[in-house]
Amino acid sequence: MMSNVMESVYARARAAQKTVVLPEADDVRTVTAAERIVKEGLAKVVLVSPLWKIEAAAKEAGADISGCRIVDPAASPERDRFAATLLELRRHKGMTEGKAAELVLDPLFFGCLMVHEGEADGQVSGATHSTADTIRPALQVLGTAPNCGLVSAFFVMIVPDCEYGEDGVFIYADCGLVINPDAGQLAEIAIQSADTMRSLLGFEPRVAMLSLSTKGSAKDAIVDKVVEATRIAKERRPDISLDGELQGDAALVDWIGKKKAPGSPVAGKANVLIFPDLNSGNIAYKLTERLAKAKAYGPVLQGLCSPVNDLSRGCDALDIVNVAAITAAQATQ
Repeated sequence: MMSNVMESVYARARAAQKTVVLPEADDVRTVTAAERIVKEGLAKVVLVSPLWKIEAAAKEAGADISGCRIVDPAASPERDRFAATLLELRRHKGMTEGKAAELVLDPLFFGCLMVHEGEADGQVSGATHSTADTIRPALQVLGTAPNCGLVSAFFVMIVPDCEYGEDGVFIYADCGLVINPDAGQLAEIAIQSADTMRSLLGFEPRVAMLSLSTKGSAKDAIVDKVVEATRIAKERRPDISLDGELQGDAALVDWIGKKKAPGSPVAGKANVLIFPDLNSGNIAYKLTERLAKAKAYGPVLQGLCSPVNDLSRGCDALDIVNVAAITAAQATQ
């Protein structure tokens, strides 16, 4: 059964009717997902890959992709124009005509160029590519959003029968991208995640900057980073309900929060959990997913000019459908 949160995301996607590029259309999971996305009216779909590979994948999957737009970069009339656009975007970084002509044949680059040129609203990849391969064209072609110098990754976590957070709904960040953020980067991740909680999920964010310490209970450089990140985030965005440093139990459990951090606007009721590094964030989301039987949607990227989202290479077709719906909803922001 789908959670109310994902039902809301699906409803926003259906209402928006955005166009999402799936550039790994040579994979049976991708074409299977494409058929479902179109049938459920979640988005318009563009499948980008060599035509024969798309047709082979669709035949193997038994997928009806007649409702999708199919683009073969090598045969596209936009090929030369997109190569020229890429050259201009990256000339200052040493891009050459030959390299641009080569990269435009890469479906991930071609898809991002479609988004850049307004022919699509977002892209989803990662089923057969690494996170680096997914993010590189997004950064090189689309860049970061205004006033944002960092791209980070979050998971929407939905924990069944849970009294904490937003009735079991949380955002965990960063759990997929920034390995060891400094204090400024950690503050940026917190701000992005708060804005995502409000704009994507519709809940008022209560952001906990997590640590092994609560309000000075331990002293170490790894605690100092979280303290400084909290200060920076509060200074930059005083409108966000945010506090730290907080231990996990102080962030979630009301009576513990009141005892360890009296007067905190967040302690005991956090719904956005910001981890001090990727080690802790990645471990925490996977433990939550397995031990609490939680649904983990992501990693979803934030901070880009237009939505481009990553998938796990172990994903199934439904994961692609869900991330495409999230991407379509992000594109309405």
